[in-house]
Amino acid sequence: MQTIFDIPLWLARKRRALAAPVSGADFLINRAAEELADRLAAVQREFNKGAALFCQTSAGARVLAKSQKVAEVVRVEADAALLLGETGLVAPPETVPLEPASLDIAVSLLSMQAMNDIPGFIIQVRRALKPDGLFLGAMAGAGTLNELRESLLAAESELYGGISPRVSPFVDVRDAGALLQRAGLALPVADIETVTVRYDNLFALMGDLRAMGETSVLSDRSRRPGTRRLFARAAEIYAERFSDSDGRIRATFAIVWLSGWAPDPSQRKPLKPGSAKMSLAKALENPGKLQD
Repeated sequence: MQTIFDIPLWLARKRRALAAPVSGADFLINRAAEELADRLAAVQREFNKGAALFCQTSAGARVLAKSQKVAEVVRVEADAALLLGETGLVAPPETVPLEPASLDIAVSLLSMQAMNDIPGFIIQVRRALKPDGLFLGAMAGAGTLNELRESLLAAESELYGGISPRVSPFVDVRDAGALLQRAGLALPVADIETVTVRYDNLFALMGDLRAMGETSVLSDRSRRPGTRRLFARAAEIYAERFSDSDGRIRATFAIVWLSGWAPDPSQRKPLKPGSAKMSLAKALENPGKLQD
């Protein structure tokens, strides 16, 4: 398996962010938690045991507990520091340290985009779910930080005649849906929520990314630190291409949401091809027949 992300470095960045917290820098994980609460509210089910997998904060576990739909919640993080003294399990990212068929619901918020083996992780989630158990997950998807990526590439190409990757690649929403199917989850759904955040300049955006612990951890990133000249030129390009009339710049965060159920005979199944009693053409000719 190709190693795209330097996981030890990702964890080091998370610990550094925890050691010097910045007020408001958790806005994205909090927004994801609010969306999770809304999605869970739409599920007309109760669950005996749930897990918040690699949510980085207690936000995911709190949503499960406050929903009053999950009787027991276990939290799993990639580093003990992320638990902040709370009870939970510590396991390497991409692993689910829970017994097969032991969960009724599992959620994961904004960590999968940094995993090297997303399909393997979702397969482990499916194995940990009981039949008809639910998985809800969110990760940064394609389109995230496109403005920053374009500005850095343009500046580096202009100044040095070449480019190096400085912003992580992200999964497309269609590919995300395929990952659910590949993992064997039933009734898979993938959709995208686009969040646009405005900043004074590129340096304010990068400050937020550092405070989140979300600066680049690409394994094949350039080992040569970016120069002031590079970032100054990138800031100019960013402002030229992606600013509003008041001079503030836009930054896009595209959040891909995934949901799927562990297979169970009780679930609805799509009709087999050719099993319809009326063709679409006939139905369109006689719309009243649809109500018979």
